[in-house]
Amino acid sequence: MRIKSFLIGGFYRDLEKVRDQLRVKKERAVLVAAILKGPEGFKSDNLVELTALAETAGADVVDRFQQKVQRIHAATYIGSGKARMLGDRVKKNKADVVIFDNDLSPGQIRELEKIVEAKVLDRSELILDIFATRAKTRQAKLQVELAQLEYTYPRLTRMWSHLDTVAGAGGGTAAGAVGGIGTRGTGEKQLEIDRRLVSKRITELKRELVTIDRRKLREIGGRHGHFKICLVGYTNAGKSTLMKQLTGADVFIENRLFATLDTRTRKWRLDGSVEVLLSDTVGFVSNLPHHLVASFKATLEEAINADLLLHVVDAGSDGAFEQMKSVYTVLKEIGCDRKDSLVVLNKCDAIRQITTLESLQTIHPEAVCISARTGMNIDKLTETVLDRYRGGETKIRVSFRAGDGKVQSFLRANGKVLEESYIDSKVHILAHLGRSQLPLLQRLHPEKIELVE
Repeated sequence: MRIKSFLIGGFYRDLEKVRDQLRVKKERAVLVAAILKGPEGFKSDNLVELTALAETAGADVVDRFQQKVQRIHAATYIGSGKARMLGDRVKKNKADVVIFDNDLSPGQIRELEKIVEAKVLDRSELILDIFATRAKTRQAKLQVELAQLEYTYPRLTRMWSHLDTVAGAGGGTAAGAVGGIGTRGTGEKQLEIDRRLVSKRITELKRELVTIDRRKLREIGGRHGHFKICLVGYTNAGKSTLMKQLTGADVFIENRLFATLDTRTRKWRLDGSVEVLLSDTVGFVSNLPHHLVASFKATLEEAINADLLLHVVDAGSDGAFEQMKSVYTVLKEIGCDRKDSLVVLNKCDAIRQITTLESLQTIHPEAVCISARTGMNIDKLTETVLDRYRGGETKIRVSFRAGDGKVQSFLRANGKVLEESYIDSKVHILAHLGRSQLPLLQRLHPEKIELVE
């Protein structure tokens, strides 16, 4: 995992070297899940998601180790006895890295590495590593770097061995001679210098991302005359494929986790007169690190400001229900859990368990079953979205000044014009318009809007 070159002198070189050592690419990995006892007892974890994450990062998974624990052990999380058992598995499989499906403290990672004699990563660091390799735009790179540093900051004590104090001017040493008058004393620990440098960089990144946030909000605010739809869902559910199918957009598509980090917005024509804006967003996973959710807030603004969310679900996945739960958790965290949404069951052409699909359709009777890859039922999805867009059609009579082209353009683009007349520099239009579009029309401030029975 690389952190952008931003620090000075030996600290940056040491930081780059240590972070390179934490990469999991092409390494043999042992996956570990410590399963805690909940209200309903122990809940099994087959490590399917962590396996997919590790393989996405480039690791070769050679073994899986699950352990039920009554409580978290302060030193090693899973207990010293189980840690030694894990160490034996690591040696047997000649593994290079151990990846936990839990979040570990710096002290726990340090103690585990001593016992298993291999590199230890936790779930958050693995996801951050994947995001670092996926970031392409400047915004995404800044967001990933911020998340990395906020994760790394409290862990600096385990990352560095150069914690000697910086000598003052006393003692007649070469190092001491550098300081001069006013610098005599025990000096400052390198750890404190490192923390100050990281803290300063975090402040700089947040300031720059605030500027991006404002620009993003202005950009989204400029779309107030359009109906905005946002694709959300678990990573690799097929959102980008659906985006290409609906809009013809040239977007990056690959069968891997987090293939898309940057938001894309394209026009989607629902019928001859109705055009909406469709946005694709970063995919979610369960227990998405809080730092990532916070730093990617600007990217998720599209979902926050959307009029309709299309929740894309991989209906062919055995863990579809858990994946939907993960998405709802993130949506709630960013304040989108109560937005109007439509469940889209994707990959219905490759269903392995028909009972899963039947259960999904029973719980979500309004869901649309499609295949973004083949185009199956895309027309049905379009019709369903068009109905949501209109919210039930109504007939209105609108009056406005002849020079007010925005109102006229809005009615032609979003409704069906039935009659049009010009009287005394005023335009009078009789049209069919979706009820959900009335607030958007009112924002354009026509002189009169009258509902016609």
